Amino acid sequence: MRIGVMVGPEQGDTNRKVDRMLKDVEWAESADLDTVWVPQIPTDFDALTAVALMGTRTSRIEIGTAVVPLQAQHPVHLVRQSLSTHAALGGRLALGVGPSHHWIVQDMLGLPYDKPAKYTRDYLEVLGAARDLPGSIDVENDTFKVHNPLDIAPVAPMPVLVAALGPVMLRIAGELADGTVLWMADERAIAEHIAPRIIKAAEEAGKPKPRIVAGVPVCLCAPSEVDVARERANRILAEAEISPNYQRLLEHGQAKDIGDMAIVGDEDAILAGFRRYEEAGVTDLSMRLLPIGNTRDELVASKYRTREVVAELVKELR
Repeated sequence: MRIGVMVGPEQGDTNRKVDRMLKDVEWAESADLDTVWVPQIPTDFDALTAVALMGTRTSRIEIGTAVVPLQAQHPVHLVRQSLSTHAALGGRLALGVGPSHHWIVQDMLGLPYDKPAKYTRDYLEVLGAARDLPGSIDVENDTFKVHNPLDIAPVAPMPVLVAALGPVMLRIAGELADGTVLWMADERAIAEHIAPRIIKAAEEAGKPKPRIVAGVPVCLCAPSEVDVARERANRILAEAEISPNYQRLLEHGQAKDIGDMAIVGDEDAILAGFRRYEEAGVTDLSMRLLPIGNTRDELVASKYRTREVVAELVKELR
């Protein structure tokens, strides 16, 4: 299992966001992590722009989006943007995409959210044609009629990963993409619901075994602080639980909320948590570092302690 970390804008003014993201990705590469995952927060920094910036400060680490909402741009535009970013990174982009949620697409963007799975399938057919560039993207389906020449080409194979939570989306991801990017999926949900479905779909489509990227909060803390860490996870990350998609996913696992599935505790507890996700079938773990504390200085210190321990655990896992 490869270990990566989420790096995003979060709080602060725009100038400080850029500086912090660049410093975080520099640490991730220096710590010998495998991947960095950039969330597309609907109210904040553009994820692919952030990925391109991070490529200027790194030379080895894979950098992915987790995830770009499909409805926000035409697929040809996303092909052009992602292949350009992929080239800027020297072939290190993992393009994570997804149909997002009704409260983003419908309520914030004012776009229809009637058949997200069907829309995703049709969109992925256009994205898939990018593998044969340079040339022309020629795809006609129920949603898109595209005949668009492009002179750019993938500088290396570019994995496309789909935020797939339900059976239909997992089948689509297995058939048309290279894996899935998850959030709110605990070990049981992955082992019993996610992995069997997407692996079967990939096998039936004659594709390689898909990647399963699991986003999980991680916090190094004393045993006496475990409840504090879980409560903080629920307080700052619980917005996702308003989504029916995530609610249905929780029903497949044993965790009742994001705090319940967080990997928190001392070094042994974190290592054990990593191994549980690996045994469940996760190929890539995307850590959402979860600092605890009552002041900014305490939060920063907590983040750095967690990072130091994780860097050592990566060596042990290998």
